[in-house]
Amino acid sequence: MVAMVVTAVLALGAVQGAQAQDVIRLGNLKFAHYGAVSYIKEIAPKCGIKVEEHVFAKGLDVMQAIIAGELDVGATASEAAISGRAGGAPIYVVAGFAKGGARLVGRTDLAMKSIKDLKGKRVGVTRGGIQEVLLLAELQQAGLTASDQPGKDVRLVFLAYADLNQALLGKNIDAMMQSEPQSSQAINKGFGNEIMKPYNTPIGEPVRTMVMTEKFYKERRPVAEKFMRCFVEATKTFIDNKAVAEKYVREVVFKGQITKDDFEDAIGNSPYVYDISVEHIQTTTDVMVKTGVGRMSRPPVAKDWVKTDLLEQARKSLGVK
Repeated sequence: MVAMVVTAVLALGAVQGAQAQDVIRLGNLKFAHYGAVSYIKEIAPKCGIKVEEHVFAKGLDVMQAIIAGELDVGATASEAAISGRAGGAPIYVVAGFAKGGARLVGRTDLAMKSIKDLKGKRVGVTRGGIQEVLLLAELQQAGLTASDQPGKDVRLVFLAYADLNQALLGKNIDAMMQSEPQSSQAINKGFGNEIMKPYNTPIGEPVRTMVMTEKFYKERRPVAEKFMRCFVEATKTFIDNKAVAEKYVREVVFKGQITKDDFEDAIGNSPYVYDISVEHIQTTTDVMVKTGVGRMSRPPVAKDWVKTDLLEQARKSLGVK
């Protein structure tokens, strides 16, 4: 009898230990195109894992949490992952999850139509974000200089994503390079007009990156495989069933703060995807070096830290092309 009790206790401890081991700490951002990443936690139990989501203001904050050992997986724009890796964050890029997600929006009363119309104007952007990389790359291509100090063609005004729309509405800035759904909201509410989608630089449409810590990738491989299958399932659900995606993003992520039009316009400019490539990350790194965003003394080489084997394995096992 005693032996049976001991065996039962040991078995229970083993189950509890396995369950505790299968908790995954996920860092995420509050944007429409990050919705499928957020949805992972909803379907995680059927994947055999538990996902604890932590929402941050910007991608660089996710990197800091990874460096501090507080996260296993993070969703960021590529520039945050690249800057993080350059700064010592022990991460691998393991998937993409959305592409695009940027728009240059001007005040409606100024009727600006091209990047060259920004000369002499104040342009709001979030420092260190992929939007800053794209803005500076577009300005360089147009032959315009930019700084947050006087004396250049374009005056940069660095603001948080959450503050850009209000600054444009209040005419404290003349234009903004903004994310989604905020840029769509500015247009739909009538105080902003689209100047351009900034996708004609060498980067093209920037791909948002899913990163894993090296430790999680190497030492918790079975759990990492479960997480990646869950990511592919969540993303496939959002790609195949737009009604589910819209309901979840509008009601759960944004608590009713965005309209149906806001969501549709946002995802039209930032569709959900799975893929990432070594070439894309390397090109983005090269453009960051050229524009000075991130000020990396030792830019990371993409082939050393882009690892798509887990993604390929998950897609194959689920029959997702």
